[in-house]
Amino acid sequence: MSKMRDAALSSKAWPFEEARRVLKRYEKAPPEKGYVLFETGYGPSGLPHIGTFGEVARTSMIMRAFREICDIPAKLICFSDDLDGMRKVPGNVPNQEELAEHLQKPLTSVPDPFGEYESFGHHNNAMLRRFLDTFGFEYEFYSATEFYNSGAFDEVLLRAVQRYDDIMKVMLKSLREERAQTYSIFLPIHPETGRVLYVPMKEVNAKDGTITFDDADGREWTLPVTGGNVKLQWKPDFGARWAALGVDFEMYGKDHSTNTPIYDRICEILGHKKPEHFTYELFLDDQGQKISKSSGNGISIDEWLTYASTESLSYFMYQKPKTAKRMYFDVIPKAMDEYHQQLRAYAGQDDTQRCNNPVWHIHGGDVPHSDMVVPFSMLLNLAAVANADDKDQLWGFIRRYAPDASPETNPQLDQAAGFAVRYYNDFVKPTKTYRMPSELEREALIDLRDQLKSWDGGLDAEELQSVVYACGRERFDPLRAWFGALYEVLLGASQGPRFGGFIALSGIDETIALIDDALAGKFA
Repeated sequence: MSKMRDAALSSKAWPFEEARRVLKRYEKAPPEKGYVLFETGYGPSGLPHIGTFGEVARTSMIMRAFREICDIPAKLICFSDDLDGMRKVPGNVPNQEELAEHLQKPLTSVPDPFGEYESFGHHNNAMLRRFLDTFGFEYEFYSATEFYNSGAFDEVLLRAVQRYDDIMKVMLKSLREERAQTYSIFLPIHPETGRVLYVPMKEVNAKDGTITFDDADGREWTLPVTGGNVKLQWKPDFGARWAALGVDFEMYGKDHSTNTPIYDRICEILGHKKPEHFTYELFLDDQGQKISKSSGNGISIDEWLTYASTESLSYFMYQKPKTAKRMYFDVIPKAMDEYHQQLRAYAGQDDTQRCNNPVWHIHGGDVPHSDMVVPFSMLLNLAAVANADDKDQLWGFIRRYAPDASPETNPQLDQAAGFAVRYYNDFVKPTKTYRMPSELEREALIDLRDQLKSWDGGLDAEELQSVVYACGRERFDPLRAWFGALYEVLLGASQGPRFGGFIALSGIDETIALIDDALAGKFA
């Protein structure tokens, strides 16, 4: 056994803990299907949102961890429920009136409002796959439309007909009396209108594998449950899909957790062992509301990638999956900096520490080196001082601080500089609020300026930090009030970087000029 595998088998990192639970399923014998199956589901009723990405990212982390602790093959399926009827028109898409004419039709039968794909479902599937491919996920994509229409689901659907009463007993316990009166696990797709129908069954024929029902016009229809004529309600579909595919693991949000016993029992009724589960907390928008793909609130994947790297998003997804987290633009800088802090730490860690480091789980053990000689938060402050419109302006500062750095040798830093300029102009600049210093703050700032004017110690960040400390130590209690003043008066922000590092990066003369401008009231 390798040292890394040994460390992984005892690691307390949550992906390894989950991977060990999955492995326990096969401690007596390997899976008959020849591999362990991880699944993540996707409802393409709206444009893919960041929570969906998070689900795939986290599942991938567990699959990587599983492969580290054993030699059983594993694969991930991303399953799109694109046969679902469109219940409402999403508020964030064009041509809404046209879409409204297709309510209750399967998403793969609804025209694409963007005019790019053969249907709205195909469009949303393509968007999801593009996002997933951007991150290099290893997955197989399954479409519910293809799954039902191809006959791949037929065996389980026929079994559902045969065990209809048992499944209905499970479902009826969870329903209000009014809904229970008309509920059926089967949703027929109308042969003429193509709409998904929520109608009671007149007959479920186990022998013939058919269902009989009346449509809205009172006409009676009998359809086979096979061949894509009928789909399952979403809760039975969950459990039936697990049974049909032999799913070993699936995670989902806390909003599904009360349904877990239902999914599990239906899976068992249909002849398969229930999978392992992982329930994660939901993401919140800037107002503390749950992010929803239908309402389009919160931050999108494309928006995050406008201002930060793919790895920073993966890092955010790794952190505390069982804690509800606010996910908005203002969390991006911290995610960027912490990701690179962990990259730098990784090189000097042993196997046990590496197993607990988020970057191992992001990169699957093939962890790159960080070339970020300047933190992202510092780049943001440089952008503020320079009022930068492009990253070349930041490189003027960076080269003085780190002469050996360049866009060619430090591609991560170069990319981050571009992100910082965009982030500064879109989020920081519009909200900057400067103030004039108090008399005590003015005195300390003049002292700092004068100290810098006579400074001949070079651009060592720690030595400059000591100068900053000295100017405030005797004047401010607590000392953090001094640093708060520096940020608010000089940078128009409530917080900022270690100021010694900022001076080293922006330059002695430039910092002196900044202090003079602030004292003269040019900002406030």
